[in-house]
Amino acid sequence: MPPAKPGNIDWINNLRLIALYAVIILHSTSLLLAQYGKVPMADWWTADFLNALVRFAVPVFVMITGALLLHREYEIGDFLKKRLTRVVLPFLFWSLVYVWYSWYNEEIVFGSDAWANIKQVLHLLKYGSSYHLWYVYMLIGLYFFIPVIGKFVRNATEKEILYFLAVWFAVMLITQPYLSRYNPSVDMHYFAGFAGYLVLGHYLAFKDFNVRHLRGWMFALFVFSILLIALGSRLLLKYPVWPGTMFYEPVNPAVVMLAVSVFIIVKLTALKMPPVVIRMRDFAGKYNYGIYLGHALVLYFLDEPFGISYKLCTPIIAIPLTALVCLLVTLLLVWVINKIPFGKWVSG
Repeated sequence: MPPAKPGNIDWINNLRLIALYAVIILHSTSLLLAQYGKVPMADWWTADFLNALVRFAVPVFVMITGALLLHREYEIGDFLKKRLTRVVLPFLFWSLVYVWYSWYNEEIVFGSDAWANIKQVLHLLKYGSSYHLWYVYMLIGLYFFIPVIGKFVRNATEKEILYFLAVWFAVMLITQPYLSRYNPSVDMHYFAGFAGYLVLGHYLAFKDFNVRHLRGWMFALFVFSILLIALGSRLLLKYPVWPGTMFYEPVNPAVVMLAVSVFIIVKLTALKMPPVVIRMRDFAGKYNYGIYLGHALVLYFLDEPFGISYKLCTPIIAIPLTALVCLLVTLLLVWVINKIPFGKWVSG
């Protein structure tokens, strides 16, 4: 392994904050996307474009995890205890907050039967009490796999890592809905899922690419991927099932290309920022996980009662603005929770 670790390089911190803002933009577009046929097509296209633009967010989060963790040697028990404690306690706290919000919003009702109420809460905890918490369930699964895949990555040659990534991408490609006819009976699910993003992030973080105009090529790939996701999603509307989310799915060839382009562009871009901006970035980065967990709640309350959503003004302005306000308000909320007794254990 090269002596420099990605954790000591500023571009990782920049990328983490970019991905966090991107995921909030993504969720800020959802309501407008769901209004297809009920809103002006120009507004829907705006949401579709912005949604495609930021589809890299979750894959890049996983790639950062791979870049920061796979090169290290772990004792399995200590690793799982440390990582799962940091993930699960804030997750449980925020899951219960979203259970409360569902009750507050009259989406669920609690009766006089205490055991029935407990079972209802446990059911929500089992499957997720908010739409965005699927990421945490996926992340917990990856943490169980990291000691295994990390051992492979640390001892593999570059050719072996590329072999893994090539098979992972090929399996992903032939399991897409419109290519599944080419999927053989050979069971290749061992290469499927988000684990490939872990290896991909590690490989791209440490690989020293000697390619002329690489950043320019990555910008071209970035634009191509956005167009593919946005236009492909629109074409799927011809079919009777909506939403046609094939191009939106995070484990999708188009999203992989988008995530790779963003990852490499940020890695190759040396931003010269004043110290105050760096301090602000690092402050927000400290609460990155808590902001992810809490931002959906803030989006709910920004919309009702404050009317801060895609409806605020023209969507091309309203959606990024809503996401920025949400990011700042959630950062403040998580910081306040962190300062109360025992808050640091649950704020994220």
